[in-house]
Amino acid sequence: MILLQASHIAKHYDIHDVLIDASLTVQTGDRVALVGPNGAGKSTLLRIAVQEELPDAGEVSVAKGTSVGYVSQFVDAKPGATVFGYVAETFTDLYDMERKLREMEQAMADPAVFGDERKFQELSTAYDRLRNQFEAAGGYAVEARVRRVLDGLRFPSDMHQRRVESLSGGQKTRLSLARLLAWQPDLLVLDEPTNYLDTETISWLESYLEGYEGALLLVSHDRYFLDKVATVIYELEDGKTTRYVGNYSEYIEQKAARLEADMKRYEAQQKEIARMETFIQKNIVRATTTKRAQSRRKMLERMERIEKPNVNTPQMALRFSCARESGKDVLTVEDLVIGYPGKTLPGPLQLRVAKGQRIAILGPNGTGKSTFLKAIVGKVKPLAGSIRWGTHVTIGYYDQEQADLHPNKTVLSEVWDEYPTLDMTTVRTALGRFLFRGTDVDKPVASLSGGERSRLALCKLMLKQANVLVMDEPTNHLDLVSKEVLEDALQDYEGTLLFVSHDRYFIDTLATHVVTMDERGFHVYIGNYSEYVAKIEEEKKWADEVVSQTPAAKGERKPPAPPADARRHVRSADIRKLRERVAGLEARIAEVESRQQAIATELTEAAIAQNVEQTIALNDEMQRLEQEMETLIADWEEAAAKLEELESIQSQN
Repeated sequence: MILLQASHIAKHYDIHDVLIDASLTVQTGDRVALVGPNGAGKSTLLRIAVQEELPDAGEVSVAKGTSVGYVSQFVDAKPGATVFGYVAETFTDLYDMERKLREMEQAMADPAVFGDERKFQELSTAYDRLRNQFEAAGGYAVEARVRRVLDGLRFPSDMHQRRVESLSGGQKTRLSLARLLAWQPDLLVLDEPTNYLDTETISWLESYLEGYEGALLLVSHDRYFLDKVATVIYELEDGKTTRYVGNYSEYIEQKAARLEADMKRYEAQQKEIARMETFIQKNIVRATTTKRAQSRRKMLERMERIEKPNVNTPQMALRFSCARESGKDVLTVEDLVIGYPGKTLPGPLQLRVAKGQRIAILGPNGTGKSTFLKAIVGKVKPLAGSIRWGTHVTIGYYDQEQADLHPNKTVLSEVWDEYPTLDMTTVRTALGRFLFRGTDVDKPVASLSGGERSRLALCKLMLKQANVLVMDEPTNHLDLVSKEVLEDALQDYEGTLLFVSHDRYFIDTLATHVVTMDERGFHVYIGNYSEYVAKIEEEKKWADEVVSQTPAAKGERKPPAPPADARRHVRSADIRKLRERVAGLEARIAEVESRQQAIATELTEAAIAQNVEQTIALNDEMQRLEQEMETLIADWEEAAAKLEELESIQSQN
């Protein structure tokens, strides 16, 4: 059944065509995602689809009786409304029914009613009918539904009675989402639902939406989220939509195949047009062939021309390089305590970073991830502990708030003032690589969109040529294409990377280590996001198995003694030393691998040159390195296993 259909939608603002011929259909059970570059008109199309805005052309139809829920960016709460009350307001009809049931129960207890058989029978029949209606509408589960979504979106029970006006902007947006999820309309329309959510909350939302009985229509730049949730993708580009069946990864594959097929059809038609034009030119003046030439000309005029596929969408040309290499030990953080007056953040923090590592820092909102980055780059003074950078380290910092951009400057002066030794051509060329061309460089920074400000900040960061990049939410405000360009640039980057991000696709692509931050401090995991999730699931499974085997779980009265490992005392110094050893072994393994690759190239060159002595020497060195590698890997496995064991014990104490 078609729940919503938008057909041939057009929308213009002044002389700018936002939508030209955009269509989409949402059927029962669909999970439809709308993707496209920043400024393509995705949010405009959503507002038109939910009839909050009128199109200039085209039609929108919604099936009769279909409830449509749309997350507003603003919370329109009554003065004095509480967090719980605001979400529960969506069930006013059910609360009215419940109040009516209570009144009917009191009436049936009245001697004047139960003493009158006819009155009592009429009232009890009405009561049964209303109770069945209340139960069918989920009335008995209302509070559980409200508490479930509030808990999932990080509104714990101690916040339920807080007044809505006391919440931050991000909290109000989450509360608006909670209200909509609790309502459970037939069609749920979400515009960037993962904004203002941390990684754990996004995972909860994914699970919730995967089990959602209604249909979904959403806009998102979170590729991991789209892979998990979406079943249909509509791409909006140049004011038009194209439909693909599948999630984001499948859409990428299908789009590439479609572009290739479209280009082949276009090229084939161009060859046919050229052949026909040549025939016409050669034969139009000949008396014997002029009719045939005229016939071909008419065919050519009637031919429906295939538009050349747009395979060269403008995108950033980003490349990070290092002016010089750093030392092997990049950063050492010991017993670090950070915070603000009246509030100390989790810790003390311990962290060691080696050259070439790419460390993603995860954790719930408010734990201090951004504050930690500001502390290590010197923008926030630590309350205690030490931060030591290694030799020859140069730091490039990307601030998610982009506080270093000056609103009164132009785009050109923002960059040129930062790097006054560069000439005009170099600065303009750099800005051109970030899609600031022509008069774009004369725009004031204050007038830039979020995506444009992000590109400008990345341009400044690229020109610094730092060997350590510290980045706070670098994918915020970037569209999908720009995110992929940034990922490619950071994958090719030879320096060290520390970053905070909620973009799990981005973390999966880049991270060599994941550091989680909670009330106890840092916990380090080797690998990317998927490997981190697998490790967490393994730990949970182990913990569940332990709990299920305890006497208490089996119904016995006596609780079990804690395992021996849990009673052991683990010193932070021991864990720190093991982390250093693991990092050192990883660095040496990387060096040996690099040298082995170089030797392989040198052996080929020596063989071509028939240099026997060099070939023998290189083979001997390769054998020594292979033996060293075996020892290194064995030592690393032992140290990593020991570190994992001690961290697990420490987390239980």
